[in-house]
Amino acid sequence: MKLSAATLVAFAAGAIGAPADTIKKAGTPRQAPGACESPVELDASTNVWTQYTLHPNSFYRAEVEAAAAEMSGEAAEAALRVADIGTFLWADTIANIERIEPALEGVPCDHIFGLVVYDLPGRDCAAKASNGELAVGEIDRYKTEYIDVLAELITRYSNTAFALVIEPDSLPNLVTNIDQTNCQQAAAGYREGVAYAFKKLNLPNVVMYVDAGHGGWLGWNDNLRPGAEELADVYKAAGSPSQLRGFATNVAGWNQWDAEPGEFANDPDGQYNAAQNEQKYVTLFGAALATAGMPNHAIVDTGRSGNPGGRLEWGDWCNVVDAGFGPRPTSETGDSLTDAFVWVKPGGESDGTSDTSAVRYDSFCGLEDAFKPSPEAGQWNQAYFEMLIENANPPI
Repeated sequence: MKLSAATLVAFAAGAIGAPADTIKKAGTPRQAPGACESPVELDASTNVWTQYTLHPNSFYRAEVEAAAAEMSGEAAEAALRVADIGTFLWADTIANIERIEPALEGVPCDHIFGLVVYDLPGRDCAAKASNGELAVGEIDRYKTEYIDVLAELITRYSNTAFALVIEPDSLPNLVTNIDQTNCQQAAAGYREGVAYAFKKLNLPNVVMYVDAGHGGWLGWNDNLRPGAEELADVYKAAGSPSQLRGFATNVAGWNQWDAEPGEFANDPDGQYNAAQNEQKYVTLFGAALATAGMPNHAIVDTGRSGNPGGRLEWGDWCNVVDAGFGPRPTSETGDSLTDAFVWVKPGGESDGTSDTSAVRYDSFCGLEDAFKPSPEAGQWNQAYFEMLIENANPPI
């Protein structure tokens, strides 16, 4: 059994060198102070997170420090501790690529810089809140102005390790929302764009994970095999790139890692989904990926999964009320297929606006279990950030 059409729309949302000094040798590519003294070579057949710490990037740090300045007492102190937690940076437009290079300053040799690649033509074909800047058909711009620029930057910073999450929500939409016209029109560009990203970003200092939704999306019994085959087909079309390690789950999501019986296990249709937590999903989807012929190790976004119960429906995805920061980034997951818990979605940045008059207003951001008021996707929401701290588990 698959989810209802209405609910499916909801889901559209190696070797480490020694530390370097700061003197640049003549003729060598520019490197950030603190980077390794020689080029990084990541072995994507291994779990690199056992050697590297997710870097607390300076862009999110600046957002959090500004938020802390609006707070007082223990809450402000907790906010400043959040600034020290590793988080991915989102390159969600061509212009926002400019955020990356300043954030690479001071990345230590034993840190890995997390980056979300997120700008496909016709992005988020089954939602409105995070629609992208590129229209369906603008695949050449995606390649030359976005992916090629990212590849050149990462190549210049060859002495820094990068972990990439490739295009959240894209390929999963082609499994569950392909009945929608927008997704039908975007499908060819999604597949071509993701394959191009795989090939172009297949660099020695990179480990890649492609987005695979979460247990409440591709975890349904009827979606596991088609979902795995969709991802594996694009992987093979890209020439089976060596630096693709597997998949990312629960990106910007709310699911628990090992909750029993699971937040929605007792729903009437719960019997049709064996992936009632993300640990089960990694096991089930990982097995399906292996059968389909693709690497199957995972990273899991636990950034906002600390306080379950706010969602009224599993498909409700926008600024969920009563959420809290979740388990901290670590490679100690207790699961052989799960490389690490990571914070991909920067807590405090909105999922979408609650302004019903806005062009990018999505009805899911106006539901009873969506926090209001909320600004446009990616913009800072101070009250929501303070709520994430208050409800954090474990406490900040």
